[in-house]
Parts: sequence; structure tokens; C-alpha cells
Amino acid sequence: MKSKLDLDRKMVDECRLTAERIADRLHGFIVSHSTDSVERSVLRLMGLDGVDRKGTPLANIVVDAVKRAGRLESGVAGTVADLMAGSGVDIQSLAGGISKGDIKVKGKVKGKVVGAEPLPLKKRREVLRPLVDAGLRRIKKRVDERSSLKERLPMDSGPLLYVIVATGNIFEDVVQAKSAVEMGADCIAVIRSTAQSLLDYVPYGATTEGFGGTYATQENFRIMREALDDAGERAGRYIYLVNYASGLCMPEIAVMAAFERLDMLLNDSMYGIIFRNINTMRTFVDQHFSRTINTRADIIINTGEDNYLTTADAVEQAHTVLASDFINEQFAIKAGLPPRLIGLGHAFEIDPEIEDGFLMEVAQAQMMREIFPDAPIKYMPPTKHITGNVFRAHLIDMMFNAASMMTGQSIHLLGILTEAIHTPHVGDRFLSLQGARYARNNMRNIASEISFERGGRIEMRAKEVLRSAHEMLGEVEEIGLVEALARGMFADIKRSPDEGKGAAGVFKKADGEYFNPFFE
Repeated sequence: MKSKLDLDRKMVDECRLTAERIADRLHGFIVSHSTDSVERSVLRLMGLDGVDRKGTPLANIVVDAVKRAGRLESGVAGTVADLMAGSGVDIQSLAGGISKGDIKVKGKVKGKVVGAEPLPLKKRREVLRPLVDAGLRRIKKRVDERSSLKERLPMDSGPLLYVIVATGNIFEDVVQAKSAVEMGADCIAVIRSTAQSLLDYVPYGATTEGFGGTYATQENFRIMREALDDAGERAGRYIYLVNYASGLCMPEIAVMAAFERLDMLLNDSMYGIIFRNINTMRTFVDQHFSRTINTRADIIINTGEDNYLTTADAVEQAHTVLASDFINEQFAIKAGLPPRLIGLGHAFEIDPEIEDGFLMEVAQAQMMREIFPDAPIKYMPPTKHITGNVFRAHLIDMMFNAASMMTGQSIHLLGILTEAIHTPHVGDRFLSLQGARYARNNMRNIASEISFERGGRIEMRAKEVLRSAHEMLGEVEEIGLVEALARGMFADIKRSPDEGKGAAGVFKKADGEYFNPFFE
């Protein structure tokens, strides 16, 4: 891509190398530790599903039992292999037996001792191989399915128009999603119920009661996938399904998404730490395993840097977004994600009352495009300065649409004129899609026609943000990312590594004993 901003490529390269070193310092901790959720995701990958009579997921029951027996540091998979070999039952029956108390992790089954003595690693692999292979085949099948559908139902050249549904009832979400597709939406994001990220289990089945959104469950994923495939066939284009792989169950939701062919996941390496007060170290371990699953499932991740600008000023703190994008990119690369799946985030959040604010927005959007040319950048709409004035909101959204087209963005989340008033009605979404489609059609090739004044305001603003991000990354490298988070260097929010939800669910892997068949 030819630069329109005359950015210092040496400085960009230095930012990327510094971010790599920042991620490297944490990678040793990440690969030497696991979490309760990572272990539960291993069970789900091997096909374990379902809940007990109280609604507790069997994956939680098995991991908790292995933990109480003092064997989780060796990985849940090894103990499960021991128990399956000892009892002669499959994984689903084994979990059911543990749930009912018929099978003890260390104990007897109808008088017979099972699982007390660990099997040799070779034998464990043999026991679990059919389950591991079946899980990987299931993901591969979904990847092939997506490729075939996208070939038959091509999408718009972009940007992809991305809207949300958030009724709390999956069946009502389906109605709204199909309606949005008919109006021109390319991506449907099902907003998750408020505070689900703080649950240390994944709810089960189809749900109809959520607050501010709908629970992320595997059945809800299946229902919406089926609905969007149907809507896509009618519209003649493939429709992306989006949800959240974040919070305390980040890796498990990634598994469910892989099995149900979701296309994008909000999967940030630091969002849960900063905005949900989830333990820092747990989040770093969870994000890595969830992203390895996304790599296998060919799922695009969306990072959450746009959120920084909802708590910090979008002019003064623009460099923190860029610095975080560099760091998020490196964590994603370490999990195997290629650039085409790394949907880094940024936002149109500068106060509209600021003189030449639109020029600054264009500068930052163009800068993102040039620094991450192969990434499907996700551009977020204005929210912070939107009031109840729907006419003003619609006007600002159109400025956002124009900035998106002028800078060649990839994924365009629609601004809604009733932002800050209520969850969008069908009519609100129609007006937003109409505006975005108008801009996309009338400005289709404008990005290739535009150049910016050398030494002008747009170029100089982009250079200023890059320079500040470069300085910030150097400071983060000096003190370490964990300390940077503790000092509140991102989004002006401070998070101590010793605090936060889910800290008890992080543990060091037993040297020479830990076994995870999906990490081999």
C-alpha cells in the first residue's frame, strides 16, 4: 500500500519490534500456566457437552473434581484418560458418573479402583486420540463449509456493514438479524447478556431472558448460524456471525464458536483486565489458548481498543489505542493468527465540537490502515459524544461513514441514531444501514482518489500519534506490560496483577507431567 501520510517506516518497525519484546516477556508465563477455563475447553474440544440436573456444565464438574483431587496441575486430559481406561466408559458417561458421585477421581467405581495410578503418556494419548481427532475434524468441517459458502455467496468488497442485535431472547434476535440482512447488513453481532463475562461457567441451551443482550451459549450460536445461513441464501451473500470470546470463559466460548461456525469473535488480550477487572494473569493465559483455537477455526478476532476512548480522551489518548494495537497484534501472532484474521480496533470518538476534529479522525483512520495493511481493521462508530438528539447523531454517523470510505476501512460497525437512548429498534437500524449503504455506494472508490497535503494537518496528526505510541511502547517495555496495566496506562484504568476475578483459577503446569493433547 502506498503511504499517503509519509509515515516513518523505521519508527513503525521499531514499534512492532518493541511490542514483540513486550509480548515475549509474558509468553514464558503464558505457556507455563493453565487455567480452569483452558482445562474445561480441552474437555469441550473432546466432545464433552451438557449439564447436570442443577444446570451446572459437566465440563465444570469434571475440572472441579480433578482440582479437588489435586491433579489439575497435570492437566485434566490425563486424568480423564486414566478414568476412561479404568472404567471403560466414554467421556460423556464418565462426566455423568462424576456428576452423580458414581465415579470418583481418586476412588472406586462399584468397588473397583479407577484412575488412581496415572497411565503412561503414550497410553493416555491412545485413549484420547479418537476424541482429539473427532474434535479437530469437526472444526475442519466447519472451516471447509465456510469456504464453500463464501465462494458460492460472495460478499461485498467492503467495508462490511456490521450491526448488533441485543434483545435478550435468541428467537427475537433471529427476527431482528434476518430483518437487518434484508436491509443490507453483512455481519450480525449478537450482544451478550450483561455480566456474562464474569460467570465462570457457560450457560446451556437456548435462552430467552438476558439483560442488555443474549447469553452466549452453544445452542444460541447454532440457532443464529442456521438463521443467518438461511438469510444469506435469500440475500445471495454470505453473512458473518459475531459474538464474544471474552471474560472468564474465553477459551470455552472459542471452542463453541469453532463448532458452530462463527466468523468473528471479540477476543482482546487486555479488554477483560481493563474493563471487567478479570485477573491479569488469567486473561493472558486464556487469550492465548482461545486464539490458538481461533487460528484452527479460521475465525477473525476483533480487539477492543475502541473502548479505551470511552473512558479516556480520544485526542490526548489516541496513541494508547495504537500502542495497544501493536501489542494485541503480537499476542495474536504468538497464537498463530495470520494478519488476515487479526481485526484490530479503533474508533471515531473525537468530540465533534473540536475544530478540525474530522481531520484528526481521518488521520487516525488512515494511519491504522497504513500501519496494519493486511488486517481486517474494525472501525467503531461514535458513542461517547452521542446524546439523545437523534438528528445530530445521524449527522455525526454520516461523517463517520464518510471517514470510513475515505480511508478504506474493512469492518464498519454502524452508528445508530438512537445510541444512548435504547437498544436499537428495527427502524433505527434501517436508517443507519440506509446511510451506510448510501456512503458505500456513492463513495465506493474515493479512497483510491484521495491524497493528503504533504505537511498538512492530517499528515502531521498521524505522525504525532505514531510518535507518541512509539514513546509509550518504549516505556511499557521498560516497566513491563503488567506494571503498565497496574499504573493505568491504558484507558486510565489501573489493574493490579494480584487482584481481579478468577485469580484462583490460574495455576502452574506440573513440570514434565502436564498433558494437553491440543497443545502437542
